[in-house]
Amino acid sequence: MQRLIEFIIEKRHWIVFILCEIFSFTLLYHNNVYQHSMILTSANNITSKISATAHSVFAYLELAGTNRDLVERYGALESEVIDLRRQIAALNTNKTDFNALILNDSVPVDSIVKAGKSHKYNYITADVINNSTSYLNNYITINKGSKDGIKPDMGVVSPKGVIGIVTTVSNNMSVVISLLSSKLRVSCKVKDTHFFGSLKWKNNDVKYAYLEELPSHATFQAGDTVVTTGMTPAFPPSVMVGTVESYDRQKDDNFFSLKVRLSTDFQSLGSLCVISNTMADEQTALEREVRKND
Repeated sequence: MQRLIEFIIEKRHWIVFILCEIFSFTLLYHNNVYQHSMILTSANNITSKISATAHSVFAYLELAGTNRDLVERYGALESEVIDLRRQIAALNTNKTDFNALILNDSVPVDSIVKAGKSHKYNYITADVINNSTSYLNNYITINKGSKDGIKPDMGVVSPKGVIGIVTTVSNNMSVVISLLSSKLRVSCKVKDTHFFGSLKWKNNDVKYAYLEELPSHATFQAGDTVVTTGMTPAFPPSVMVGTVESYDRQKDDNFFSLKVRLSTDFQSLGSLCVISNTMADEQTALEREVRKND
């Protein structure tokens, strides 16, 4: 208490000055309309700026949740698109190519559509907890595992395109072999064509991969979109992979090699979707059985 009194006595001039300033501003604020309005305007501006800054900070902190919601919505929409494409293909096939073959058969269009819909793709959202891009074979660790329905050989995508294939699974986590790996090949084609090849990364740039074994009579040009073919259980057809950057002949001159700019930025991965193909096991078992007889 003695120290406080000594401090007040020592700084009494400054204290009196501050009190006089406060009293003067109070009189100025209450007795002058112009100064009153100016002070209110300035205070409102400062409050607005503080509120805007606080809103921006809170909005940034909520981006992770917002991004996860968008990925879940992407998965649901992608599943609907796949079903619609299958229904359209079934209807077109029934009406055109096989009309002559099914004249004596009573297979209704509805049954074909329902059969097509049984080949269903479901999407499981997950977050990246580890990711590499600088090795010959790169891997991604995600925070979902077998208890969430994830199994080896499931495809992994983002809203921007193909990511990789699940290779190892534990209860709570999974490891994905990245598209940036010399061990992984994905069946792809140029969109709106029937010519397909094998997409492979060559360990030289995280932005590019190469679509090889594309027939020499295939037609395409720089800027065309490259998508999955759907020939493997991991990925449905028409999933975005990238765009054609340039192309060249392969060594034997019978095939093209396309340099593909990947649509996914592998150095900034966040939330992903793991694709569950409900008929993958049946397809794999059937194809394995056929190979046994070779």
